[in-house]
Amino acid sequence: MGCEEPGPGWQPFFFLKPPTTAVIGPADPIVIRDAERARYDWEAELAVVIGVGGRDIPVGQALAHVAGYCVANDVTARGYHRRELAPAEPFRFDWLAAKGIDCSLPLGPGLTPAFLVPDPQALRLRLWVNGELQQDESTADMICGVDRLVAAASSYVTLEPGDVIATGTPSGVGVSRGLHLRHGDVVTVAIDGLGEISNRVVDADLVADDLLKADGRTS
Repeated sequence: MGCEEPGPGWQPFFFLKPPTTAVIGPADPIVIRDAERARYDWEAELAVVIGVGGRDIPVGQALAHVAGYCVANDVTARGYHRRELAPAEPFRFDWLAAKGIDCSLPLGPGLTPAFLVPDPQALRLRLWVNGELQQDESTADMICGVDRLVAAASSYVTLEPGDVIATGTPSGVGVSRGLHLRHGDVVTVAIDGLGEISNRVVDADLVADDLLKADGRTS
């Protein structure tokens, strides 16, 4: 979102998140680990939920395959994305470690049916951290519209009912400003007409330490 398309023939880039461990609910905690090294970041996004599966879906028919839309936060561990030690340059970027971490895809608050969203490219998307606005943009600024994203994804894999496509985030993420999520932060994402989700960040390392201290096993 928020920049020019690279050029003719360009196709969007996709990655996968493990659905059973990455996806969490609209009020569930974002559990983080090794926070200073991982540098967890926020990414407010429109999520597209597939209703009718298919392969090689034409752009003109793509929206007919959408069941509905919801709010998403594509939490990313920036510190894991680029490996310092790699056998060769093609292995330098680790998308699984950065994007597939546990609790990295809060979704909700519910599925808004597609027929209630006349134009998915006319939605205002905002994100706050502890009440401070960090991202505020329209889906009109997406590099690729929902129809193109669905069509492109279906050219690589067969889409199935229930599949979720997160559509990319606008400017305002933390990495460009040296910011990252910390224990106790509250991240709220809202999309007009779809509702909002709000998730508290819980550092598992700090919580474990607190429990041990309370139990008298550490000084």
